[in-house]
Amino acid sequence: MIQLTHLKLQQVMSRMTPDGVYLDADGLAEIDLGNGTNYNPQEALNMFFQTGSVIGRSFTSEGDMNPGKIPIQEITSGAGGGKLQALIGNYNYYLQMIRDVTGLNEARDAANPDPKSLVGVQKMAAANSNTATRHILQGGLFLTSEVAECLSLRISDIIEYSPTKDAFVQAIGAHNVATLTEMADLHLYDFGIFIELTPDEEERAMLENNIQVALGQQNIELEDAIDLREIKNIKLANQLLKIRRKKKMARDQKIQQENMQAQAQANIQQQQASAELEMQKQQQVAQTAISIEEAKSRFEIEKLNQEAQVKRQLMEQEFQYNMQLKGIETDQRSQVEKEKEDRKDNRTKIQATQQSEMIEQRKGSTGPKNFESSGNDVLGGIDMSDFGPR
Repeated sequence: MIQLTHLKLQQVMSRMTPDGVYLDADGLAEIDLGNGTNYNPQEALNMFFQTGSVIGRSFTSEGDMNPGKIPIQEITSGAGGGKLQALIGNYNYYLQMIRDVTGLNEARDAANPDPKSLVGVQKMAAANSNTATRHILQGGLFLTSEVAECLSLRISDIIEYSPTKDAFVQAIGAHNVATLTEMADLHLYDFGIFIELTPDEEERAMLENNIQVALGQQNIELEDAIDLREIKNIKLANQLLKIRRKKKMARDQKIQQENMQAQAQANIQQQQASAELEMQKQQQVAQTAISIEEAKSRFEIEKLNQEAQVKRQLMEQEFQYNMQLKGIETDQRSQVEKEKEDRKDNRTKIQATQQSEMIEQRKGSTGPKNFESSGNDVLGGIDMSDFGPR
């Protein structure tokens, strides 16, 4: 029915006449261009088709109303317009029937999407269409995989059993046949014949979301994201994302451990430097204390030396004073001894005189005579009691 409708559309279009113009020759006769040229119908048509302008007069030369004031008018051909619209509507009707039967709607083939429809509605319509045609896709994938497996088995059988191996060698070359001889020892599953579909927009959007999340958490680098976007297989891309994420985490952990070790080493070096600085400080303090003590000791020694020197001088002066005193005492003692000796001699003489007198008195008198001196115990102002026996 669509084909018949298309044929009818062609027939109607072949019978349609183009739009024309109506030319009023009498309206052109009353027009004067003013440049000496004649305004004939051919000149008027040329001006109309080239510029789209028309020259006319509202009044005749006698002053009457000119019924042909617009000498050229377009004639629109309406023949076949209604038929075309009817045939186009019929065509769209049958096309919609095909879409209803097959499940291929406008959201899937993007033939006439509604600009006012939401994105979610479009996705639901596309998902419904995919569901309606999923058996066709699965059937095509099954046929493709079965053909690939049958070809693999057939090539293995040709290499191992077929007498047409020489012809096969001549067809593809000995080098390629040598490469294919390894297929004789392989099982069907070893060939790894799998068919993966190209990811749709939703799957790629999910992959991009995963990439953005990984980038936001700094689990992968920008280079990893570029490599992931170039992979067409979503499963491989997700697996690569896991591997890159694990490697990035391991690398970050290693860098963190190295930073911790470097920080610990820096802390140890800082502690050692602080200990050395503290030791130097203590040594300087000790040296300062030793210097202070040495200065104190020198000061004490100098003080003692000065005191000893002063004491020595004092002792020398005292010794001199004592020597002088001793000399004075010796002189005094010598003087006293001399005076005592002199006094003794005088007393001896006095005693001798007194004895002689006593002897004489005894001879001439009857009683004893007192020989003690009176007032002679002090000699020259010196108290004799100081010179008692020791």
